[in-house]
Amino acid sequence: MMQRFRERPGLRLFSLMLPGGFWLIVFFLIPLAVIGAISFMGRDDLGSPTLPWTTDAYAQAFDPIYLQLFLFSMWLSLLTTLATLIIAMPVALFIARMPKKWRNLMIFLVMIPFWTNFLVRTYALLFLLRANGPMNNILMGVGLIQEPISLLSTPFAVWVGLVYGNLPFMILPLYSSLEKFDWTLIEAANDLGANTVKAFFRVMLPLTAPGLLAGSILTFVPAVGSYITVELMGGGKTTMIGRVIATQFGTAGNWPLGSAMSLILMVIVTLAAVLYFRAGRGERMAL
Repeated sequence: MMQRFRERPGLRLFSLMLPGGFWLIVFFLIPLAVIGAISFMGRDDLGSPTLPWTTDAYAQAFDPIYLQLFLFSMWLSLLTTLATLIIAMPVALFIARMPKKWRNLMIFLVMIPFWTNFLVRTYALLFLLRANGPMNNILMGVGLIQEPISLLSTPFAVWVGLVYGNLPFMILPLYSSLEKFDWTLIEAANDLGANTVKAFFRVMLPLTAPGLLAGSILTFVPAVGSYITVELMGGGKTTMIGRVIATQFGTAGNWPLGSAMSLILMVIVTLAAVLYFRAGRGERMAL
């Protein structure tokens, strides 16, 4: 038996792929097929999915109100990705330039806050942004405002929550790329007349593109479908498409519409990711 197993590489490869393939089929492809089927169903008087097949859910999903929510969610997620990149790049650079013996400690320190419960961290942000919280006190203390302003239940509050929650997903891929970067290339660029800013954009950024692309996708995808952060920080006044989808499956009881919106969101995010990867690949090929 073992001899035949060794002599047949195809069988060996199949056995290695079987656990992952089983997991993919049971927990992704089958649920996706169920969601796809429900999206083409109607609703009975109790709200349960029922036949005959129909495209009413998709027609409803493309209502201007929902399209506006899709666009707003994409826009806020894009701003979240840009903000995490602006914050994460200096942090990753700082860690990558440290002596090797300190790098693991710094990564550990970056990750420590995110080992706590997600809800606890979100409620901590709520405390910081409330009317009598530290943020308003600081702004009044420096004279920027005369009285507390409403920061919660706004797009700004949701954006802050998304940036904070997704920051590690940008820092770690960037650090992984920067750790392998050959810093003598920056010195060579400086010797050839490039200043620090030009060397960063013309040399370092293109060569660390894999980490940048990975971090952007890992940040953008969870942000665009976020629910808990939007629910707590938005307070019902600022919403995104992930919260609307959860409402359709929950209190609204409109599973066909929720399924249709889920599939539309998945297609949009997949297309955006493919275009982003192709653009990044084209830039790397041009170098």
